[in-house]
Amino acid sequence: MKNIIFITFLIFSYVSWSEEKLDILLDGLHKDAHEGSFETYFDRYTNDAVFLGTDKSERWTIEEFKAYAKPAFADGHGWTYKVIERNWEGEGNIKWFDEILFNEKLGHCRGTGVVEFINNEWKIAHYALTMLVPNSIAAEIGSKTIEVDEFLSLNNE
Repeated sequence: MKNIIFITFLIFSYVSWSEEKLDILLDGLHKDAHEGSFETYFDRYTNDAVFLGTDKSERWTIEEFKAYAKPAFADGHGWTYKVIERNWEGEGNIKWFDEILFNEKLGHCRGTGVVEFINNEWKIAHYALTMLVPNSIAAEIGSKTIEVDEFLSLNNE
């Protein structure tokens, strides 16, 4: 009986420890962005990470994302997202998450991604940021998006 209790304790300790380390990774990411800590922000990503932004054109390799972010971080702050809630899934060396965030300009957003355990540390391999649109205004936002896409398409021909 003592062995079962001990094994159960170890399992729960591992899950708790693992999620705690993962939360530290993402909480640190958001803190680094808020403080404009360019180097530590990007050290949290794998060398081949991909970042997806809110615009349909924003699919960046980590090097492309660095180039995009550098001016925003240059003045000592990048962007601020407050974590509202976060969920973790997966087992082993690859886990994935979704989180609801709040940003003063964009409102509620969702961050989703994949983290990988590499060389004894968790790194972000994929991150996607999307804006959350209430269903009651989704059709209106969709129509505006189509209008802008058509306008941009006509002006780029």
